[in-house]
Amino acid sequence: MKKTVFIISSIIFLSSVSFAQNTYEFLRLDPSARAGALGGSFVSNNDDADVIFYNPAGLSLLTDNPISFSFFKHLMDINLASLSYSTELNGIGRVGAAIKYINYGSFDEADASGVRSGEFSAGEFAFILGYSNLLDENFYYGANAKFIYSGIADRSSTALGVDLGLHYVLPEQNINVGFSVLNLGYQMTSYYDIKEDLPLDIVIGGAVRLKNLPARLSLDFHKLNEDQDDFIQRFKAFAVGVEFTLSPVFKLRFGYNNERRTELKIGTTSGIAGFNAGLGAKISDYQFDYGYSSLGLVGGWHRISVSTNL
Repeated sequence: MKKTVFIISSIIFLSSVSFAQNTYEFLRLDPSARAGALGGSFVSNNDDADVIFYNPAGLSLLTDNPISFSFFKHLMDINLASLSYSTELNGIGRVGAAIKYINYGSFDEADASGVRSGEFSAGEFAFILGYSNLLDENFYYGANAKFIYSGIADRSSTALGVDLGLHYVLPEQNINVGFSVLNLGYQMTSYYDIKEDLPLDIVIGGAVRLKNLPARLSLDFHKLNEDQDDFIQRFKAFAVGVEFTLSPVFKLRFGYNNERRTELKIGTTSGIAGFNAGLGAKISDYQFDYGYSSLGLVGGWHRISVSTNL
């Protein structure tokens, strides 16, 4: 009962805070091909090193020394890459480390008269250190510390942030519940005189392994901290995903992201914006994953991930 009261109180308190969100929006992007294929519903994951990006408490349920590399082909010349790793420290708990980097490509540099004088580039990265341990039976906690950098030409901005997470397991029901507060922090240096807040995201979600199907169903609610016109609208940023285990070596995934579909509506149609799909294959000691996310008429995102145990 105390656990339940603590979680609900935390959600109510943190959900009442509203933050402006401008800089470092790349932190919201799903680097993992598996998570992307599931629409971003990953806060209750318990078997993937990339959970460090979604809920540091999930690190505790990992085994061995998993490492994962992902490449995200964005639109035009924008590319994102990530690397995550986790290991157990005897008597201390499980730790993790990750990096997330995005490159926006090259741009023409010109003066106020339009005279071209060269090129410049833009990019951002976040370096993450995570820790997780047991809070109580089947109940885990975790935290990440982040250093975030953003650079455009010869100007830059830096920030410090933290992620906080809880993970609860109901083993008999094959249910996992996750709660995380992502990107809580402040900007140390800004591009100009005005400082901005980090893209805070409060997420709660769950996953269940279905009894009569070889499938895992997950549902996440994002941006619970943002003000809305009514209570129901507070839950409009939801994502749902399902992962089918077709064989010991092959998995098929589908996902839906409601907020993305709403934002990408053009005129009266959204096409298949917000829908995601992917697959995974285990070959020897390596796991290969691919994920596709539709942006409707705008195009689509492609992600690939490779993971193994060291």
